[in-house]
Parts: sequence; C-alpha cells; structure tokens
Amino acid sequence: MKHTQQPEALLVLQDGTVYRGLALGKIGTAGGEICFNTGMTGYQEIYTDPSYYGQVIINTTSHIGNYGVLNNAEQESSGVKIRGMVCNFFSNIHSRYTADGSLQDYFERANIVGIHGVDTRQLVRYIRSKGVMNCIISSEILDPAVLLAELNKVPDMAGLELSSEVCTQEAYEEGDPEAKLRVAVLDLGVKRSIISNFNERGVFCKVFPARTPHSELASWKPNGYFIANGPGDPAAMPYAVETVKQALDTEKPLFGICLGHQILSLASGISTYKMHNGHRGLNHPVKNLITGHCEVTSQNHGFAVKADEVMDHANVELTHINLNDKTIEGIRRKDKPAFSVQYHPESSPGPHDSRYLFDQFVGMMNE
Repeated sequence: MKHTQQPEALLVLQDGTVYRGLALGKIGTAGGEICFNTGMTGYQEIYTDPSYYGQVIINTTSHIGNYGVLNNAEQESSGVKIRGMVCNFFSNIHSRYTADGSLQDYFERANIVGIHGVDTRQLVRYIRSKGVMNCIISSEILDPAVLLAELNKVPDMAGLELSSEVCTQEAYEEGDPEAKLRVAVLDLGVKRSIISNFNERGVFCKVFPARTPHSELASWKPNGYFIANGPGDPAAMPYAVETVKQALDTEKPLFGICLGHQILSLASGISTYKMHNGHRGLNHPVKNLITGHCEVTSQNHGFAVKADEVMDHANVELTHINLNDKTIEGIRRKDKPAFSVQYHPESSPGPHDSRYLFDQFVGMMNE
C-alpha cells in the first residue's frame, strides 16, 4: 500500500450534517453538489463523464478502486470531471492485470479530493429524504464550522451554465471522411463512447463547441444533428435552445441525449425542472411506449422535463417513461424528424439495451 496511515477527512453537507472518514486522492478541500451513483462498475467512466462536472459523487457500491484504471480505454473525456468522491471502502491496491495504475494515483494526478470510511448506505438514504444539496470535503480543514462557511461560497447547480466550460474549444472531426453520412455534434459535454457508437455505424462526425451558431453547423452540410449530454441547468442555455430551433427548421433528423433531450424539449416549448434527487446509475427501468418493451438503462441527470407540458403539447409525443417514478424519458416531434431520450443509450458503463436508438437515427438519415 502506498499510504500506511491515512489522514482524517470531513464531509459537511449544506444543512450542517457532518460525516467523518479517511482521506483519499489529493489532500485538500473541494465542494460541489452531492449526488449518488448506484452502478457497481465503471467508476472511471463515471468520473470522466462531463455531465458530472461540478459534482461530488457518492459511489454506493461497497468497494471502489479494486480494479484500478485504464488511462485511455475507459476515459470518456480528456480527464476527470467530478469535483470529489465519497465511498465506503477505498482500495489503494488493484488486481486487474491490464490496469495502468491505481485509482489513488489517478486521483492525485487529477487533483481530486475524496473521503472513504463513510456509511454510504446511511448517507444516500439521508440525501434521498432531504433532497439534493451542496457539500464540501476536506482533508486539510477539520473544523466543521469553517468548512460550512466555505461551503456557502459554492454556487447552486440551479441556474448554472456549465457546458461551455467542459466542451471542446475547437471543432474536430472523428471517423471516416469518406463515409456516406455526416453528423454535426453540438458538444454540451459529449462522451467519447457516443462518438464511437456513431463511427461504428459508418457515420462521420464533426464535434462543435457548445456556443457554435447553427449557421456554422449547417455550413458543414451534415445529414443530421446530434445534441449531446452535458452538465448544468438546461434553462440557463438559451444559446443552445436557439441552435436547436434552427436545426429543427432544416427538417434534417435530430437526436438528443440527456441534456440534449432537455434542450430539444425547451426548443419545443416544454419546460424543465430540478429534481428532488436525480437519476444516476446503470439499472433504471424505462418503458418504450412505442414497442411496449422495457429497457434497463444507464442514467445521469439532475433535471427533467415537465410531464404535463409534454402530454398537452400538440406536436410532441411521449415515447419513453421511467417505471420507477413516471418521469419523462423520451419524446419525439410529430411534425419534425427529431427525437430524444433522457438516458444514455451509449451505456458506458451500463447495459446495451438502448443502443438501437443510434440505429434508429442512422435509419432516419438514410431515408
């Protein structure tokens, strides 16, 4: 083991609740919105998902770090996007022979502060009851009162525009330039596995920064538009809503995932709201109302689309619904070749039940 004696760490919630544990990752202080992920594997993919930017993740599975990290194959972006991590048992050693190194070293290089030795079952039950809130972790300041004062400086997620902070700053291309189909990707925090799913289906992608105007996307002459996942409050992104409105007017196929689903909804005149607790994990049951089939899905979102406005909309059809809480999981426009889902069909990590949606989008562009 690298650390024979781990220093103490504190986790302080916005309501003043204090949890004590041991430090992991970098010695320091970090704050953000606390949320929990129920996935039992795929922690590196979770930590590098841009949708988690500005958040502190509770991993609910008992052991974290035991299979190490792969610095390329399991990276969903250029680096770690979470603000901090909370877990029950953290392993400084790993046993996967293909691993490039330990999670501890990985976090130290990424300047990520964390805490382990916390009763995550009790903590998650508490958050589920009280609702989402900000928190702060520290392994250098052990006075709860001082940490609570620091926590008051952390902004609430509601109203935050974060996509322009995590997206690419320069447009880039991925795939075969000679491919028949071209998709313009509006990068609101896109995952690499999404681009891979397009490339595997013979689609050439150009990924554009979040604030790119529609005219620039259209000048590339795409066959369709993809609106990516990402972090933050969709209601704080009027620039993306306007881009999607103009893309819809072209009558070319459009597909949105997660934040992209919320932006399509806003562009269609449907409001979003912040959830009491978001959906984050690999086992969320969703019913496809078109086929009648149930999908086990990978999810990561703290905002959702207002169900009553979907049901009352003349040009929007409900296609998918969450079987746990009946929230909206998918819509399609009746008057445009556009659809979106709230969950992650690329499923990295997670089940592959929903990858047919990429095929559906490709089929629409081939028509």
